[in-house]
Amino acid sequence: MHTADVVIIGGGIVGSSIAYHLATAGCRNILVVERETHLGKGSTGKSMGGVRAQFSTPVNIQMSLYSIPFYASFEERLGYPSGYRPQGYLFCATSDQDMAYLRSNYEKQVAMGLKDVRLVAADEIQSMFSQLRSDDIVGGSFCSSDGFVDPYSAMIGLMTWATEHGAHLWKNAAVTALLRDGQGIAGVETNRGTVATRLVVNCAGAWAAGVANMAGIELPVEPLRRMLVPTEPFDQFPHSAPMIIDMSNGFHFRPEGLGFLLAWNDPEETPGYQTEFDPAFIEKILSRAANRVPVFENLAVNPKRAWAGLYEMTPDHHPILGGVPELPGFFLANGFSGHGVMHAPATGKILSDLILTGKCELVDTSCLSLSRFAEGRMVEETAVL
Repeated sequence: MHTADVVIIGGGIVGSSIAYHLATAGCRNILVVERETHLGKGSTGKSMGGVRAQFSTPVNIQMSLYSIPFYASFEERLGYPSGYRPQGYLFCATSDQDMAYLRSNYEKQVAMGLKDVRLVAADEIQSMFSQLRSDDIVGGSFCSSDGFVDPYSAMIGLMTWATEHGAHLWKNAAVTALLRDGQGIAGVETNRGTVATRLVVNCAGAWAAGVANMAGIELPVEPLRRMLVPTEPFDQFPHSAPMIIDMSNGFHFRPEGLGFLLAWNDPEETPGYQTEFDPAFIEKILSRAANRVPVFENLAVNPKRAWAGLYEMTPDHHPILGGVPELPGFFLANGFSGHGVMHAPATGKILSDLILTGKCELVDTSCLSLSRFAEGRMVEETAVL
């Protein structure tokens, strides 16, 4: 029988970050169990890679205030690149209500210590990007330290550093059962054998509810398909642009290579494990793209290059982080609702602290506990793209 001090189920960017933070704190007998043959086949490898601090709740802002500087200093810390590009996020409001919402968020962000965010007037947005149709834009908010990372590179960097410092990685290793006794978690069964451990972290992403169910725990996490469309090379819009969000319908885009990456959360999507790209989505998103950026009428896309991944959604769009009192030794890092890549560094720090010391100083984790749903303590994050 194998033994480990900590078993992490899932080798995506969240599991990799937890392994890294545990290793930096001196924990060595860490085992990461990944069911796929290589890392990044789940949501991490399908992510848009955005990182931002422009959220509506203090806990998400605080997690970003740890995570974004972490990505900015990633190569200095680990010796591997994260692909961090601080090109910013620009939210474009098209109603007074949306502008009031951005102003309220801005005040929270500044109060939390975010220094790089500012409100922008409609004429400034027009002067920044004359290609935008701005007749209905009333203003916006911009944060220069927001931007993008390369999720795959960051994940590989975190996992490589962790394994270089004592962590172990099992690939093609599916968890088939969680073992428990009178003390709590006692181990995990996998197709590669049984591992005795008193600490297990569920980092199974969109599949987290199934893992929790092995422990008899109901986890309110649902998978939701998210489709992304890369364009062919396009030079009629600046490639120094930030992530630009059209708040009238949620369409957003950012530079990617010589073209752009287009995104939109289709409200007709229903929860499920559908990961095939729907070609009909292209017409929907291109119409929204051309509506906001008229020169995008000239965009060319190849449907074969488009892809779909899964968000792991919770009812309040906040993650579920921390232990489960009814099962000592079982920890959760799930339900990021589209923010797993951007908050992976903070999650690694939070879970490492909770596992090793039983407390966390970075954020108040009570608002992220599983019990908040049954106790009616949900606070919804509304800035979800």
